[in-house]
Amino acid sequence: MMLDRLAPALFVFLWSTGWIVAKYAAAHADPITFLAVRHTLAAIAFLAVCFVMGAKWPKSRGQFGHAILSGVFLHGFYLVGVWYAIGQGVPAGLSGIIAGLQPLLTAMVAPFFIGERLQPAQKLGLVLGFAGILIAISPQLLDVFDRGLAGLALPVLINLVAMTSVTYGTLYQKRHLQEGDLFSIATLQFVGALIVTVPFALVLEDLRFDWSHQAVLAMAWSVFGISMGAVGLLLYLIRRGQVSRAASLIYLMPPVVAAEAAILFGEPLTLPMIVGTVIVVAGVYLVNRRSAGLSPEQKKRAA
Repeated sequence: MMLDRLAPALFVFLWSTGWIVAKYAAAHADPITFLAVRHTLAAIAFLAVCFVMGAKWPKSRGQFGHAILSGVFLHGFYLVGVWYAIGQGVPAGLSGIIAGLQPLLTAMVAPFFIGERLQPAQKLGLVLGFAGILIAISPQLLDVFDRGLAGLALPVLINLVAMTSVTYGTLYQKRHLQEGDLFSIATLQFVGALIVTVPFALVLEDLRFDWSHQAVLAMAWSVFGISMGAVGLLLYLIRRGQVSRAASLIYLMPPVVAAEAAILFGEPLTLPMIVGTVIVVAGVYLVNRRSAGLSPEQKKRAA
């Protein structure tokens, strides 16, 4: 299918723009407040799509609960943790390293949660991907350690919890939501995200959102480009293949974001970033390439 071929590249592009949107929106809204509005509008938009497309809703309370709970982890705790940590001063380079742990953690725990096994080449690809991330952001990382991490222990811990949350949410999605309409599942997931974001916004922030045209444009892209486009593709990729393959695409985010920042904000592309990106692409290719030279039964297990 054409979508199978295009989905990974589209997902990487759309998901990577989240960092760009965050930079644009930071001056116009509190981060968790922005997320709460984004999740609300995304839920409404997906609900409208469900009515237009005649989407089928889960037939049992258990499936409703699974969809909502997956959203709590996949969108709620994950995005709140990352945005809050960055707002508290966690450098983008360090946050990139933490995000880069997700594919490795996913591959490590997937055999225990869903019985998923990786081929040796896929394991090598995961290691290469993480090594590429380390190389790509090494200048920023060294600068972080030169300046010290005093006062950032709690935000860094929150960032780690957020990474663990999205890893668990991805595995939970694969285990409990293999059946059902993706549009209705996505709607319920954003309801789950609201269960997290609204209380945190009320407790931690002043609910600032200035409704300037910059804020509105950033919100529009966040809802339609990221929450609907990127998230919809992520759910599709999880359902169509191994969660480790889908998670490995996260490795591409820091290099792609750096390229976008260079184009939009004039931020320089360093030699380590270029070299690291090449290694990352090689690693992701190994994780996601079609199995060759395997028996039909082996290919079935690898799919």
